[in-house]
Amino acid sequence: MQEQLELLIKEAEQEIDNCSGVNDILNAKAKYLGKKSMLNGFYGKMKELDAEQRPAFGDQLNSVRKQIETLLSARSKAIQESNWEKSRVDFDPSMPGISLRRGGYHPLSIIRRQIDEVFISLGFEIAEANEIEDEFHNFDALNTPKDHPSRNLADTFYVDGGMLLRTQTSPVQIRVMEKHKPPIRIISPGRCYRNDKPDPSHSPVFHQVEALVVDKGISMADLQDTLQNFASIMFGSKVKSRIRPHFFPFTEPSAEMDISCVSCGGKGCRVCKQSGWLEMGGAGMVDPAVFDILNIDSEIYTGFAFGLGIERIAMLKYNIPDMRILFENDLRMLRQFRGEL
Repeated sequence: MQEQLELLIKEAEQEIDNCSGVNDILNAKAKYLGKKSMLNGFYGKMKELDAEQRPAFGDQLNSVRKQIETLLSARSKAIQESNWEKSRVDFDPSMPGISLRRGGYHPLSIIRRQIDEVFISLGFEIAEANEIEDEFHNFDALNTPKDHPSRNLADTFYVDGGMLLRTQTSPVQIRVMEKHKPPIRIISPGRCYRNDKPDPSHSPVFHQVEALVVDKGISMADLQDTLQNFASIMFGSKVKSRIRPHFFPFTEPSAEMDISCVSCGGKGCRVCKQSGWLEMGGAGMVDPAVFDILNIDSEIYTGFAFGLGIERIAMLKYNIPDMRILFENDLRMLRQFRGEL
């Protein structure tokens, strides 16, 4: 076995010396030091020796292993130094640098920042919470009946333990009202989830911003005034807003918010389907039943809430016809907004 070990060292030395890259080093290491290597085979033969011969033979095997490890380490270092010398020869520090394209915010990020700025200027604070919610905060506290269609698997993504991916940012309002007593004046922007099939106006993942104001003497007039201020700042002073009756479980009375078409100025066009108006979102006075659930005295306090789709606003601002374009990461589209950083 002594002769076999000497031959093994010579073979390893020759092969390692011929290694020209990192992969060659790794292959040589596996061949001579790996689990299936010849050297490991010698360790298995120790049981064939007499008890007094085993310590000396074990020391010899360990010595051979160290020699091969030293050869591998030295050759690996030499390859790295050689590669570094080559890169230094190829690199000319006097050459001008390569200009990189300037990055920019995604259209949704731009709109989100603009919305934040608008409402902060109107005296609102920003509130955020987790995207995974429980049924109480997402449905029950918002006065949503147990048999409401929005609770079905066809509409909502449920996860383990009775939790779900929030279908709206309204749960943030509930959590704020749980922890803070009126007056309250907040917006809650963020990502939401619904079991929708992607199409030009729907996505299973989308972004909302919802507003909540709770204080003494709050009325529908305050709601309409806030919506008009938002529309004027966001889309221009010529844009008008209106509210019309609707129904939502957590507001009473409830309304839909519309703005005059930003494309035709209210005259009627393809974008507004000749109506002159564009639907923006839901709104209304907070239902007293919601206050009762959260131990807020509905005889003293009133409030309003409304929700807007951030994708919807981005599509109107940038004349984007299909919501899916916002999620496809097409650089040609994204580069159009680099100037709005």
